Amino acid sequence: MTYEIAGADIVILAILVLGLGHAITQRVRVLKKFNIPVPVTGGLLCSCAIAGLAIFADIDISFDMRLRDILLLVFFSTIGLSAKIRSLISGGRALLFLLLLATAFLFIQDLTGVTLAMLFGAHPGYGLFAGSISFAGGHGTAIAWGEVAQESGLKNAAEVGIAFATFGLIAGGIIGGPIAGRLISRLPADTVGTGVPDDATRAAADGSHRGPLLLPDILGTILMLAVCVSIGDIVNRALFAQGVLLPGFLTAMTVGIVITNIREAVRRPVDADTLDTIADISLNLFLAMSLMSMSIISLTTSAGPILIGLFVQMLVITVFATCIVFRVMGRDYDAAVIAGGFVGLGLGATTVAIANMHAITTKYRPSPKAMLVVPLVGAFFIDIVNSLVIKFFLAAPVMQQGVN
Repeated sequence: MTYEIAGADIVILAILVLGLGHAITQRVRVLKKFNIPVPVTGGLLCSCAIAGLAIFADIDISFDMRLRDILLLVFFSTIGLSAKIRSLISGGRALLFLLLLATAFLFIQDLTGVTLAMLFGAHPGYGLFAGSISFAGGHGTAIAWGEVAQESGLKNAAEVGIAFATFGLIAGGIIGGPIAGRLISRLPADTVGTGVPDDATRAAADGSHRGPLLLPDILGTILMLAVCVSIGDIVNRALFAQGVLLPGFLTAMTVGIVITNIREAVRRPVDADTLDTIADISLNLFLAMSLMSMSIISLTTSAGPILIGLFVQMLVITVFATCIVFRVMGRDYDAAVIAGGFVGLGLGATTVAIANMHAITTKYRPSPKAMLVVPLVGAFFIDIVNSLVIKFFLAAPVMQQGVN
């Protein structure tokens, strides 16, 4: 028996999942202490329950993800509308440094994966699926390269890649917060802040007065977000016709950057309070929908080797984020938030990176620098660099051996 959850039903379930995740996180001390994002807690429990229905009651549940995909575009549009020129200029150096670090890490991640594959006696090509194809690349990259690998003789490469990508998505959301929290605990208390920022603290941080949300501001912000999504789609279609492939959320975010800086120039800034509220709603609903719809059953077939590879890659990125990313990015609060986001980026996806950073900044204080540079690296640059790194490894002599 198969059921599809779509439309209003998926919104209802996602909100219930978030409520469940929040209740559990508040009551389970270890989850709260280590900054585990609420959507991760609730979403994983929901996906496990759905797997239980499939196994014990023969009930298969599928999800219509079109609304989730729109929420992703909305969230990145809010990121763009928050990016003022002065912030972009101040983040330019940090963006370059983070991109160089991400490039170096992609080589390390693939080298680790290939080494593990050879130790297990498998073709080294599988090692790339235990590396940047699945982890930094995510599900889309794993599926695309999996089809190519299977045509070359690597059996079940796509399934292996999807499994690694899914486990990586989970791991990135689990360990990113604790890593950032550990780094922050070593900083001077007066540079961090404690607890959820109150209205006065937030106002001092962004230079605005926080008060009740007004209907004209809400409607105006929704209009701008709709324009970002619409024009972003038009630009994407035009680029696609020219053979240029870009993720949809990147063009929506770029349109947002243009709009907010035009408004800044004419002294009509975007209402920050409304924008922050919509950003929180869209991100949390997107993550809840993504995690609750994961297929846990499909991950069990190759759990042993996959878990070993996952744990090794978790160790590698933990050392890299704490010993290199944190130091290079400045050894301050922003650097700690970036390190937590980098873990999500390197093991899961840009949205996991943002969820990690959101969990930290909600607990302490905002980090505009981190929320700007990490999504920019994850949304565009890392995919381009990753494809070059993958091709570099494919050209290596060790990859030319026959496939069993």
